[in-house]
Amino acid sequence: MKQALRVVFAGTPDFAARHLQALIGSAHEIVAVYTQPDRPAGRGKKLQPSAVKVLAEQYDLPVFQPQSLKPQEQQQLLETLNADVMVVVAYGLLLPQAILDTPVLGCINVHGSLLPRWRGAAPIQRAIWAGDTESGVAIMQMEAGLDTGPVLLEHRCAITDDETSSSLYHKLEQLGPNALLSVLEDLPAMQQTAEPQNETLATYAKKLSKEEGKINWALDAGQLERNVRAFNPWPTAFFSIDGFKGNQSTVKVYAAEVLPTHPDAVPGTIVEASTKGLDIACGEGVLRILEAQVPGKKPQPIATIINGYGTVFSEGKQLS
Repeated sequence: MKQALRVVFAGTPDFAARHLQALIGSAHEIVAVYTQPDRPAGRGKKLQPSAVKVLAEQYDLPVFQPQSLKPQEQQQLLETLNADVMVVVAYGLLLPQAILDTPVLGCINVHGSLLPRWRGAAPIQRAIWAGDTESGVAIMQMEAGLDTGPVLLEHRCAITDDETSSSLYHKLEQLGPNALLSVLEDLPAMQQTAEPQNETLATYAKKLSKEEGKINWALDAGQLERNVRAFNPWPTAFFSIDGFKGNQSTVKVYAAEVLPTHPDAVPGTIVEASTKGLDIACGEGVLRILEAQVPGKKPQPIATIINGYGTVFSEGKQLS
């Protein structure tokens, strides 16, 4: 290491906390931690601190939780910290140009994709959703544009055929801290060799919504199978069905596979319900549901569900 740096860390969820933990264990000095304000959570809607705040307080690190970094007093506060660099990992707040310019070496970001592919809020999920075979983390020098800055370092990993957002998330949270510490070993040198992003290859990973999890049976089975994995654990792929106490109910889907068969059936038709799975016709091919969750139950193998609710999932039934 050329020299220990004075670091301001900005992040909010568990993914960010893993990176903060790596910095705590390094020779760098963490002069302050920024994280989102406490949010209501749980049944009681009590204010809950972020994972980053919990970790920072365990080590008696100064914690700041501004609603915005745009006010001048917030920018002046950052200036008083005399930071060499600001490390940003899934923080969730916009950094104005004045903030980007304040640390001596600027601000760097750990992003969960191989930039310029999947700039934006949901890079992990979009990579699986699109059928990518590779992902990784990119350490980027931040600038005013959305994830547009030059890339200092990338660490890559494969996306397997059974990859979910949860499993890929855990892969990247292992890659990210090591990549970050490698960059901080000699940040000025890394900045000299940073690679500008190719704008012609840029794609945008728009934020997920709960409604996006609703299964459209007119899509091909391959896309729907990727949706199931991309939206696991949130927002979770789901469909509606009649038959539970006379009401239309939501069934969440946690695992599925594609069958190469092409039945002469309207998309959304249950073509077979057996111990192997629940087979539903799609716009192209058949989606076999392997694990699901019905109202009032935990996720379980579809064979168990069919055994208990066979009349609900009868062959020939049309799903909306």
